[in-house]
Amino acid sequence: MKRGLALALAAFFLALGPSVQAQQTPASQSRPQYHGDYFPNIVLHDQDGRAVRFYDDVIRGKVVAINFVYTTCTTLCPLDTAQLRRLQQLLGDRLGRDIFMYSVSINGDSPEALRRYMRTYDVGPNWRFLTGSREDVTRLQRLLGLRIDDPNDLRNHNASIVLGNERTAQWIRRAAYENPQNLAELLTVFLQNSAPNTSRRSQSYAAAGEVTDNSRGAYLFRTRCQSCHTIGGGDRLGPDLAGVATARPPAWLARWIREPDIMIAERDPVATAMLPRYRNLPMPNLGLGEAEVAALIEHMRTQDQRRTAGPAHGH
Repeated sequence: MKRGLALALAAFFLALGPSVQAQQTPASQSRPQYHGDYFPNIVLHDQDGRAVRFYDDVIRGKVVAINFVYTTCTTLCPLDTAQLRRLQQLLGDRLGRDIFMYSVSINGDSPEALRRYMRTYDVGPNWRFLTGSREDVTRLQRLLGLRIDDPNDLRNHNASIVLGNERTAQWIRRAAYENPQNLAELLTVFLQNSAPNTSRRSQSYAAAGEVTDNSRGAYLFRTRCQSCHTIGGGDRLGPDLAGVATARPPAWLARWIREPDIMIAERDPVATAMLPRYRNLPMPNLGLGEAEVAALIEHMRTQDQRRTAGPAHGH
């Protein structure tokens, strides 16, 4: 099965309320249609301080991707942002034309803080960052079907990405660990206003490619690391990891993957020396256990060995 097919079909309809296919609800019933009768015109401000209305300006008639972040987060937000940055690259010039992407601050970040955050992550055009009052943003999260966590414990906030088509009232919730290719597929095929035809679907799945390595380490790398790193493919947001598994002391590398925020706070010399090279973008704490870290390092070693063996290795 092509990558993304099962996930996309299984999650195609997500209920924001009583019914996921709201556009099919009889008009005589009082069930909301997930348009202006459901989504409010809460006023938010973008990274340039411009006021926007959530329903009329942000989602009305649009295919959108929305997530909720805060700029000082050191755990899930960096991963979420890196995933969406890769999605932005995959969407190309469709972003801002027929697909729109928004990140909403959950703790009232100022427009200035949002601009700094965007520079840190090298965010390109047509991806807008929004901020508003805590009460308004919490209301939007509820309306989009997101779990509301303890507002005093932002480290564990809901980092799901919500994809939707307001015109057809179709909405999907995906995890922060979702493959950006799958997200692009949902936005460009399944959530478009007209039903996708077979040829478009086949081409999209073929472009996604096959998953050839099903090891635990490969899965963790795909879902946690590859939006920021490659192994032998050059730098992304973070450094190329080719050779890192042998170049760094094993204990240092394992701890760096497991608790980078603590090592940065401790001013580890190797860790702090890397920061200026990558726009002072800190490595996020992904909450990985020792077994997961070991699997990741083993995957990096395996990839190094395959690269060293060259093209003949795969024959």
